[in-house]
Amino acid sequence: MKAVIQRVKSSSVKVDGETVGEIGQGYLVLLGVMEGDTRAHAKLMADKVSSLRIFCDENDKMNKSVIDIEGEILAVSQFTLCADVKKGNRPSFIQSAKPETANELYEYFMDCLRENGVRKVEHGVFGAHMDVSILNDGPVTIIFDTDIWKVKNI
Repeated sequence: MKAVIQRVKSSSVKVDGETVGEIGQGYLVLLGVMEGDTRAHAKLMADKVSSLRIFCDENDKMNKSVIDIEGEILAVSQFTLCADVKKGNRPSFIQSAKPETANELYEYFMDCLRENGVRKVEHGVFGAHMDVSILNDGPVTIIFDTDIWKVKNI
């Protein structure tokens, strides 16, 4: 599972011109579900995202999480994060999870964020063409990949 986390002052997502998700200060999370990912990967990713400390404290040090600041998360499913671009010029998406699995894990990821105490979790529409607007804060962008944690028994 891969995620791009952007610290934002605000973010929204529209489908067919209609706003379907909108947040204030917090994170925009672009989530890519890979073939072989499980609920354990989604839980691990949600735990890492919700405890990530990239908001500044009173000493201007990145020391606070989205939960600490009572921030919000907009989660957008993005299978293109799973692109394989090793050869040729057109990306291959064969490493992306099948849509039904990806959607189930995307939904579970958001449930885990809520269970972790994120006060507001908004989302896009799975599989839809979306227009995502962000007002970056920093900018601060972090990339997560569950493969880097080398977790056993997932």
